[in-house]
Amino acid sequence: MSELTIEQGRKVTMHFAIKLTDGQIVDSNFEGSPVEFEVGDGNIPEGFEAALTGLKVGDHLDLTIDPERGFGQHNPSNIQTMKRSDFKDMELEPGLVISFQEPGGELPGVIVEFDDERVEVDFNHPLAGKTILFEVQVLNIQ
Repeated sequence: MSELTIEQGRKVTMHFAIKLTDGQIVDSNFEGSPVEFEVGDGNIPEGFEAALTGLKVGDHLDLTIDPERGFGQHNPSNIQTMKRSDFKDMELEPGLVISFQEPGGELPGVIVEFDDERVEVDFNHPLAGKTILFEVQVLNIQ
């Protein structure tokens, strides 16, 4: 068995699950193919990478990721009020995710509430402000 540990620039193959503190599973690949990534390539948040640093092949554990190290704190200024007319005849409902075209690409927003004149849209990451339980099983390190 390899004695390599997870660190910057290493390729890692692993199973993972992202869970909320109430046990709700947000995402998991334990029932499917493992994920492979290079530490530092930007594919996973830095806080998750930092939590993985030092793990070895065969490690299977739950890591707690605080909001600051995961998806950030919920920022009230990321909730925008827009005109209802901007949404034309679109069927709206709270929780609906809509992609908005921005100069830098697409930006998802979640409908919070609306009436005949205005629509409140939350542009925070859906997991912002939440403590994440990050279950990992390290399968390979190169």
